[in-house]
This record gives sequence, structure tokens and C-alpha cells, in this order.
Amino acid sequence: MPSFVIAGAGECGARAAFALRERGFDGAVTLVGTETLLPYERPPLSKDAIVSGAGPKFVADAARFEEQGILIIIGASVTAIERAGRSVALSDGSRLRYDKLLLATGASARELPAAPCSDDRIRVLRTHGDAVAIRSHLAEGNRIAIIGGGFIGLELAASARKLGASVTLLEGLTRVLTRGVPAEIAEVVSNRHRGAGVDLLCGIKIAAIEERPSEVRITLKDRRVIAADLLVVGIGSVPNVALADAAGLAIDNGIAVDQHLRTSDPDIFAAGDCCSFPLGLYGGRRVRLESWRNAYEQGALAAANMIGAEEPISAAPWFWSDQYDLTLQIAGLAEGAVTTVRRDLSAEAFILFHLDGEGRLLAASGIGPGNTIARDIRLAEMLIAADRHPDPAALAAPEIKLKQLLAA
Repeated sequence: MPSFVIAGAGECGARAAFALRERGFDGAVTLVGTETLLPYERPPLSKDAIVSGAGPKFVADAARFEEQGILIIIGASVTAIERAGRSVALSDGSRLRYDKLLLATGASARELPAAPCSDDRIRVLRTHGDAVAIRSHLAEGNRIAIIGGGFIGLELAASARKLGASVTLLEGLTRVLTRGVPAEIAEVVSNRHRGAGVDLLCGIKIAAIEERPSEVRITLKDRRVIAADLLVVGIGSVPNVALADAAGLAIDNGIAVDQHLRTSDPDIFAAGDCCSFPLGLYGGRRVRLESWRNAYEQGALAAANMIGAEEPISAAPWFWSDQYDLTLQIAGLAEGAVTTVRRDLSAEAFILFHLDGEGRLLAASGIGPGNTIARDIRLAEMLIAADRHPDPAALAAPEIKLKQLLAA
């Protein structure tokens, strides 16, 4: 009986395990995860899990894994891959044989060398345990400092303000959300945070960070000192490639895979945050995406290709973030755009369409309260996938439905 092993029990790995069964694979499926919890979703960690104190949002309960005949090993990790014999060693000393192996090892929070995570007053946010520990500090009157003006830092800032903590957010660049988010949208986000009482400081340089028994002191280059009860470092993540690298697999900003998620070893696949892949929609440009939907979709795609489907990566990138009453969504990749067209949906909601020099729609970025932009971003995503060259004037006119452009 064939045996498939999945290293990494997050959203991607769990989705792959269930997708194998949905595709009719009746061999052995073993899912190995380093955390002691069953697979859970990470997006709520900076939002619902912080604000409400809710427990993990599990991908599935233990009964469903058992019902599907999926063996799940938690609290252990794959420590080595023996490619010649097609087996993996686990941290508990056991060994598993595989016919196909999927690496869904995810990514780890990037730490500041000057402020290593102490599990006390300096932390990162990556796991449910991190969220629980951070929430214990988010009380009325407590002071929270956050380094990093990306999505995690901003979402956490919004959650902390909802709980009454004072927040200082420090960003080294001249604005927040510099990676993949247009300046117009970043300005809306910044204004919303400042309006909620966040002390948002951009273009700052840190001279020193000192953790004391009762607080953390952050000294800036201009000699200002920021004191906080908790410092959270949110400066991005790094793909977990050590296992693949030690096994001699190709690495390129993550575990390098082809359009079918196959690594340089034909019996080993990789998916989710840990891998980089060629994106056909953008001329084969190699990218690495960190998003819930990418993990979910690639888990299913990896499962299909592990059993020989040979289905290529075809989805356009998509990402969202909720902060206060605002929802931000991005479809596609704007790199290479030369024209931006704005479409106002209301006084508080708009979408920016990004086109290349030939008029092809590369990406769409939008922001607004609630679900005001969701439908148009979804239609824009379909236009991107269809390789359309829509009339810029039509994109700018809210009375012209995007569905009409898709049908044209």
C-alpha cells in the first residue's frame, strides 16, 4: 500500500491530507506537526484570538481525521529526510517510510537580533500560544510597543486598542505597508490607526532595546525613549527551509518548486508559506506567498499532483486584512504596472486598478468598511486570471459593472 507523509500540520498540510482522500487516494496518509494542538487557522491570531480570547479555530477535530483514515502525529517534527531510502526521521526517534512526501513546513516569525524573543516582555506572534501570552498584557492602561508596520503589526495594534491598551507602533520606512500596498491605501490605514489613538511613528531608527523586569525600554536614534509593558516584533517571516536544505533540495527564497509544486526531487513536493514557485499568470516569475488562501489552495493542488494529476498553479494571488471597521483586499501582483486607475465605490471605499504598459490588468487593491469592496475585488481577480485589457475609463466608472467587462 502506498504511503504519503506530510511534514507540517498547519492549514496547508491539513488541507492536503483531506484533499488526498477527496481525490480517492486510499493509501496511508500521515500528517506530522510540531505543535501540540491539532491544525488550526492562523489569521484569527492577530484579530479574534486577541480581542475575544477565543480558542484556536481548528481545521478539523480529531474525529474527522480518524474518520478519514489520516494518522496525525502532533508534538513531533520531521528532523531529517533520507531521500535514497525514501524515509523521514522524527524528533521522537521514530522513522516513517514514504512514497511521496509533502513539505508544508510554513514560515517562522523573523526576530530582531537586538531584541530576541524572551517569552516574557519581548515576543513575536506566530502561534496560538503567542496570542494567549500577548493578550495577557492587553489591558486598560498597559503600554504596548510594536515594531513593524506590516499586516501583523497593524492588525495587532487594532486589536490592542479595542482592548484599551495604549499602542506605539514603530516602522523604519517612511510609511506602513510598503510591501505590495499602494500609498493611497496605506494612508487610509495610517489615518484610521491614528484616529483610534495609535502613536504611529514612521521613518524611525532604533538605537537600543533593553528588557527590564518591569518594562521594555526602546531608545531611538534621536534619543527619544519609549517604555512599554510588552514589545511585539512584527517584521515579517522567514520560510522554514532547513529540513529541505539539509536534504539537498533546491532553495530559492523558499523551497524551490515547479508549476506542479514538485521540488528538485520528483518524490517530494512543497506547498504554502515555505515554497517559491513560478507563476504563469506573470510570465513564470518566481514568487513566495504568505496567505491563508494560498496555503489552502496549494495544499489541495499538491495532493492532486502527488497522485499524478499534473495540474499547474493557476490562481491569482489574493490577500485580505481586517483592521477596525476596514477591510483591505489585494488581488494579483502590481509589480510592473505603469498605470493606476481609481474607482470610487463610496465616500469611504475605493479600488485601485494596476495595468501594465500594454493595458493588461495586473492587480487590484481596495479598501472600505465591511464588505463594500469584496465583490469588485473578486471580479477584478477574474479579470486578471482571464488576461484582460479593460478600458481604463470603464474601470474608473462605478456605474459600469465589472461583470460587464468580464463578459465582453
